[in-house]
Amino acid sequence: MDAQGRGRADNIDPADQWVLNPNTGEYELRLGASAPQSSVPGPRRPAPRAGEGRPRRRNDSAPGETREMRQARAGDVPSPRPARRRNTEPEAPQRRRSARRPVKKKSKAKKVLAWTAGGTAFVLVAVGTAGYLYLKHLEGNVTTTDVGDAGSKGFSKDEAFNLLIIGTDKRTGKGNEGYGDSGSVGHADTNILLHVAKDRTNATALSIPRDLIVNVPDCPTKQKDGSTKVIPGTDNVRFNTSLGQDGRDPGCTMRTVEAATGIHVDHFMMADFNAVKTLTSAVGGVEVCVTHPVNDKQSHLKLPAGKSVVEGEQALAFVRTRHSFGNQGDLDRIKAQQQFLGSLMRKMSSSDTLTDPTKVLQLAEAATKALTVDSAIGSVGTLKDMALELKKVPTKNISFTTVPVIDNPAEKVHATVVVNQTTAPAVFDAIKNDVSFTEVKKKQKAAKDAAAARLKGSRSAPSDVRVRILNGGADPGSAQETLSWLQTDKGVLKSENAGNAPAELKNTTLEYAPDQAAQARELAALMGLPGSALEPGKSVTNSQGLPAMTLTLGKDFKGAGVSVTAPSKAPDVDKSTADKAKCAS
Repeated sequence: MDAQGRGRADNIDPADQWVLNPNTGEYELRLGASAPQSSVPGPRRPAPRAGEGRPRRRNDSAPGETREMRQARAGDVPSPRPARRRNTEPEAPQRRRSARRPVKKKSKAKKVLAWTAGGTAFVLVAVGTAGYLYLKHLEGNVTTTDVGDAGSKGFSKDEAFNLLIIGTDKRTGKGNEGYGDSGSVGHADTNILLHVAKDRTNATALSIPRDLIVNVPDCPTKQKDGSTKVIPGTDNVRFNTSLGQDGRDPGCTMRTVEAATGIHVDHFMMADFNAVKTLTSAVGGVEVCVTHPVNDKQSHLKLPAGKSVVEGEQALAFVRTRHSFGNQGDLDRIKAQQQFLGSLMRKMSSSDTLTDPTKVLQLAEAATKALTVDSAIGSVGTLKDMALELKKVPTKNISFTTVPVIDNPAEKVHATVVVNQTTAPAVFDAIKNDVSFTEVKKKQKAAKDAAAARLKGSRSAPSDVRVRILNGGADPGSAQETLSWLQTDKGVLKSENAGNAPAELKNTTLEYAPDQAAQARELAALMGLPGSALEPGKSVTNSQGLPAMTLTLGKDFKGAGVSVTAPSKAPDVDKSTADKAKCAS
């Protein structure tokens, strides 16, 4: 059959009769209704190629086509029967190879994929929005207090930080009136100074007894109207009066810690009785251990000997009881609280908690509602960052210890304690100098070994040491005092006072060029500088235009002639670690 036999009538192009079949998504030859059809199927016309326009519809006119031609093609009038030709190859498909191939419709499967991708994107956007709104909701749960200059300005992921955790005895909340003095203004009942090391290999939780006798310094506090009121300090009072008494805020407690220990407190977190109940319930209970059965009528704590899981009211009773352990005093209660906190840390960081979305959300709600923090860390993002930094510390390297104390010699009945001036300073110095109370990773030991190596080698004569002295956070006048001491007592005549450093430093540093190493070792020996204070770098030019080292006196500087060597090892103290439970006895 020739082209006409496949549907070409008169001057009608067969391409005009290729019509899209909606059921198959392909183009097929469709002839007029009155035209006789051959029993031999004709070849399908190739689909039009991209860019050549859409296929012509049945009612569209071809160039030069008359009305009669269009009617014949549409089947309105019968078209003449074409003459039969033999041995003739099909013409239409060959002559119209350049025609555009029909574009197939998307299959149902592709439609499903497209809708799924779009739906997934929508869900991701919705979840992202919901996540943001939820974070803002959590942020609204947190209560903040402006403590002024009592803390640092912000939180840094790259520095060590000291966080004061305060548990108040304020009797707010359902069922809390029955615990002790229902009229308490909220004293500092439980106090833990948490030091997190700069390299996150270790942390130290130092408990401060509430009955420790201290001097509470003057305390500027922010009032509701925006003004500042200075609350006068008091001497020889219990530590717990640093909060609540006479309107003192947590900033007063932070200042009292620094006055008593010499350790600067960066931030605080404060919680009341409800925090213990809600946090323990959120994680599904905390495991505790006692060496003997407990039945305390005052705290309502009932436990069998051995391990138990406590939560809610029972957890609060455990941390509150004093009459069930040791000599029924605050020091033995502190040991039980340390055991409880270590167990809570393990439970909060366990896979059972972190992989359970319900527990995580409950924990987030409980924690944010229970906490009061200083304004500098009042955002949920900052609190999250702090938690993630603390999570880096292995639980085996989180040490719990207590301020070394002795009975108060001023009392006949020893109800209070004072700092043990023989053993406590070494504990405070270790924390201030970021020294771990546990064995830590090899990299820390390697860093200490490298610092110690800087002190080994030949040393110059004092008369050859050339140094500029700057004050970078030490007491006013320290640079001039050190200059006079070096020149008069030690013969370091090539030294000069260069004034204040551009910024304050926590630790004293000595920067020197490679060819000044012998001078640096001599000056370190004269001043008692640790190897970590020596910083290889470059020399500077002194007032005579000669190369010199730079000695910057930091906040750790104790005075001319007083060694500032940091301890390389923490003192041996009674302690426990967060990775192990130590039964209360």
